[in-house]
Amino acid sequence: MTYRAGVVGAAGFAGIELVRILTRHPEFELAAATSDALAGTPIAQVYPAFTGVTDLAFSAHEGTDLAACDVVFLAVPHKAAMGMAPALIEAGVTVIDLSADFRLKDPAVYEQWYAPHTAPDLLAQAAFGLPELTGDELAATAERRAAGEAVLVGCAGCYPTATSLAAAPAIRAGLVDAVAPVVADAVSGVTGAGKKATERTHFCFANENVEAYGVGTHRHTPEIEQILGLEGRLVFTPHLAPLNRGLLSTVTLPLAPGVKAPATEELVALYRDFYAASPLVSVMDAGVQPRTASVAGTVRAQVGVAAHPAGVIVATGAIDNLGKGAAGQGVQCANIVFGLPETCGLEEIANPV
Repeated sequence: MTYRAGVVGAAGFAGIELVRILTRHPEFELAAATSDALAGTPIAQVYPAFTGVTDLAFSAHEGTDLAACDVVFLAVPHKAAMGMAPALIEAGVTVIDLSADFRLKDPAVYEQWYAPHTAPDLLAQAAFGLPELTGDELAATAERRAAGEAVLVGCAGCYPTATSLAAAPAIRAGLVDAVAPVVADAVSGVTGAGKKATERTHFCFANENVEAYGVGTHRHTPEIEQILGLEGRLVFTPHLAPLNRGLLSTVTLPLAPGVKAPATEELVALYRDFYAASPLVSVMDAGVQPRTASVAGTVRAQVGVAAHPAGVIVATGAIDNLGKGAAGQGVQCANIVFGLPETCGLEEIANPV
């Protein structure tokens, strides 16, 4: 069975990555790609990579029959998705949201970091979309959809995905101090900031430059804390690097009191056991670190881990911020919700050089 899929906000970086994945997906048929600014313009005219791949044109959101879709992906800014999702759910359409609007479980926390939430009932129902760590939530959502219910998934953000995949196995194994701060330093490519250029992301400012931003105030902080159970003790610092795509997070995890310092080889074995059923996550050998170039253009993640003589664990995670950090993760979640193999349409590997 083929499912009709729509993408709202298809002209942005995450949206057009969804278009790229869905045009090749064996079970989802791309039926609509909306962009009010580019309505009526062929996708291939704006993004020539689609020449000979699709004749579909962008359509205006209001003029598109999204209710005819089985699933709609929302690749829109924060605060916009919560205004769109209720009508789609009411129409029986499953919604996969790539924004932050349905990630945070507590509406008070969402209000603290964004704005008052206008759809708290849906927020309470939404499954959190990070399949390797919230598989039970997604499985329950799949059961509800199979019973005929329209469901909602709030996909994890890019920084939370890389950081959580790196840190979760050690934390869930009880190796990490339950009181001390956990430090996460992450570096992202410029596409993570969206399509519209700013004084930070304009080529002339971003090229040949690396800088920290959002220090102590970045909105992904509460999401990472929620995933990892680190409320109030995450020190998260994002950095912008002159890359198109790619994200690397390095997490320093202090050992819990009384825990014997494990060897790096023991940690690698622990991580491989943790991700044994996760086909899109690769745990690197001892002494080998992830590379963003090795996952660019894919939905794959690479994770590395090492014991540090200072009594800490250093874990690293590399993803493509548009792939596993956004569009690809959304399709991975949709695969699970629709009862498909989670890797369906997502088997690509990165260019080796």
